[in-house]
Amino acid sequence: MIEFVKKAKAASRLVATLRDDVKQRILREMAAALRSETAAIVAANQKDMAYAEEAQLSGALKDRLLLDEKRIDAMATALEEIAALKDPVGRILEGWINPNGLKIEKVAVPIGVIGVIYESRPNVTSDVAALCFKSGNVAILKGGKEAIHSNEAIAAVLQKVLLANNLPKEAIAMLPDATREGVDQLIKMDQYLDLIIPRGGEALIRHVNANATVPVVKHDKGLCHIFVEKTADLGKATPILINAKTQRPGVCNAMETLLIDEAIAASYLPEVKKAFDAKGTELRGCEATAKIIAVKPATEEDWHTEYLENILSIRIVSGLDAAIEHIATYGSGHSDAILSKDYEAIESFLNRVDSAAVYANASTRFTDGGAFGFGAEVGISTNKLHARGPMGINELTTYKFKVTGEGQIR
Repeated sequence: MIEFVKKAKAASRLVATLRDDVKQRILREMAAALRSETAAIVAANQKDMAYAEEAQLSGALKDRLLLDEKRIDAMATALEEIAALKDPVGRILEGWINPNGLKIEKVAVPIGVIGVIYESRPNVTSDVAALCFKSGNVAILKGGKEAIHSNEAIAAVLQKVLLANNLPKEAIAMLPDATREGVDQLIKMDQYLDLIIPRGGEALIRHVNANATVPVVKHDKGLCHIFVEKTADLGKATPILINAKTQRPGVCNAMETLLIDEAIAASYLPEVKKAFDAKGTELRGCEATAKIIAVKPATEEDWHTEYLENILSIRIVSGLDAAIEHIATYGSGHSDAILSKDYEAIESFLNRVDSAAVYANASTRFTDGGAFGFGAEVGISTNKLHARGPMGINELTTYKFKVTGEGQIR
């Protein structure tokens, strides 16, 4: 492990100096390689899908895990989009000349060696590798055991392109010891690693945050809420709710709890139930909800739960303040939305809800690097420092001050 991270650190000094035209060309070559190796990647993925069947993983988790020709092509397209993004390295964030004549520039630079720990979706391997490479960083990747064959196949394709361009394969590498002990060793290697990004289950993130000596940017659970306020356009509200919950239930920006203004609950909830019944959604509701529609009773645990499945909890609240209080109590700081036509209610919600992304009259499913125009993202940060929300290439840089003088002394 020590030799591995030493090589990664050495590789970071080289990757940080690559010109953007070189990074663009290599990323496009990686995209082409993914397409040409589709059959091998699908074959590796089938081994992981067989494990998923044997382990009786949920349908949502199997959907996250599956790779086919279409999804691999989408991975390659994401690399091409990342290649085309403006180089984040070398941006002058601020600049000024002091009264003593010193020229000071605050310039974006790579973070260095970034360890990313993630679960399920193997496309994360290529997305994160490309984002780190484009921003001049080295990526040490540790995926979940359920996707080990897929991740290794994808990483091998990317490393082959690196080697063909006389770059060290350690610039994009899978953690050689993927056991719990290996992860515990990695997150304490602050001499060689500059950042750890855990994205996945609550237990994983809590463990990394509690034990790492390397700085951590958490990508915590997405316990997302939508509040349907009494003035909402219900014709538009229902499609938004269906999209937020059922389009892909197993992702972090899917709605998990629906909050309904008590002023419209009796008239609107039957429509909500009809729409979700058509999608096969399991509904759990508070006592007030259960008096209006047939639902399973929601427990206190439900309000804390990121289902990542086609399950939705519903709570009737006594207006805007109660909705905001519920989100403050149970939310994870990821994405929350209000559906309303009341401008003051909308502004109050957007200003008072302390989440990485807050929405008015739109689905929470848009919290995503691609949807925000960042290209892919390394994840959705629920930290407040140094990055928050979708972490694209700009968030994978830090900065330093370049100071130019003409003989000044102090």
